[in-house]
Amino acid sequence: MSIGVVLFATTLLEIAMIEIVEVKTKKQQREFLNFPIKLYDGCPYYVPTLMIDEKKIFRKDYVYNETCDVAFFLAYEDGKVVGRISAIVQHASNDKWGQKRVRFTRFDCVDDQRVADALFDAATEWGKQLGMTEIVGPLGYSDLEREGMLIEGFDQFGTYEEQYNYDYYPKLVENYGFVKDVDWLEHKLYLPNPIDERFIEVSKRMLERNKCRMVRTTSLNKFLKQYGRQFFEIIDATYDRLYGTVPFTEKMMDVMVGNFKMIARPQDIALLVNEDDKVVGFAIMFPSISEAVTKSKGRLTLPFLFNFLKAKRHPKILDLGLIGVLPEYETRGIASVMIGLLMELIAENKDFDHLETNLTLEENVHILNMLKRFDKVFNKRRRCYKKDI
Repeated sequence: MSIGVVLFATTLLEIAMIEIVEVKTKKQQREFLNFPIKLYDGCPYYVPTLMIDEKKIFRKDYVYNETCDVAFFLAYEDGKVVGRISAIVQHASNDKWGQKRVRFTRFDCVDDQRVADALFDAATEWGKQLGMTEIVGPLGYSDLEREGMLIEGFDQFGTYEEQYNYDYYPKLVENYGFVKDVDWLEHKLYLPNPIDERFIEVSKRMLERNKCRMVRTTSLNKFLKQYGRQFFEIIDATYDRLYGTVPFTEKMMDVMVGNFKMIARPQDIALLVNEDDKVVGFAIMFPSISEAVTKSKGRLTLPFLFNFLKAKRHPKILDLGLIGVLPEYETRGIASVMIGLLMELIAENKDFDHLETNLTLEENVHILNMLKRFDKVFNKRRRCYKKDI
């Protein structure tokens, strides 16, 4: 249902007005996609998404349309775009967690409380019309999307997997009445010098004791053919208890395979399998493509492809994409084994400088303790907000 909201200034001295329009036309879709590129032009920390992927959110056959209702809104002032927001009712998530939440995502805005309030009003009203009682965010269609609002670390270069935002964003959100729901922490991880060889040896003995072995591959296609389905099933199992997670559908898995093939390198993947060749743990890193995407402003250009391939061949920064161990193996010390294996993988990369962890829930003590084996530097904090509606 289209929503048109016009908010007039509060005094006669203010003649500017904010108009909120639900995105319907191709022109509005382009404005929605291009607004953050313009807003962050010149910002040295912002990393855009690849436009070729982001355009898919407007397709009728978009993979998440099976489980979601969604609306997109633009804010205009004097005919100029000054903000945007997307509202999502993720039915699979609400069913799983017993909630009635509308999510907001892709919130970008000039530093103007009137604009932010108008955007949140539109998302809130749309959610209420679908029977929702809470609005939360930033959260995307699933936890595989960018999520959380940066509240610390505004002077840190972003990772491709997560969203950067200006330091005035939290003020706009909190002034609207949002409060903290959860926080995520991010760290830079450096290999200890020297690496504790005893820890590596203990890790290998623990593998033998649990009748497990590490699987490496030289071919992504071979890896996906042999372990691909198990791999996605174990992600579902290990991440099931975490905040905001959504069960994978077949189409979601297909999309992940495509993205996986584009960015991942065989040498950055480690699987643990038991004596029955069943996957029980995994660690996957991705070469950082942040610099390549930033230089191209999210466009798929020839210079981007050159920089992208260079980053894949000789990455100085690796993004820790996913790491997990089946719950029944956690108590056997297998999680520590994964860290030992991860260190070995990283040590093979001669160009390596550091590892970026992306998001770790602040109460996920299990993972945070695992990472203590590295020389760890905290560099970012993100927050998901909530508000009753």
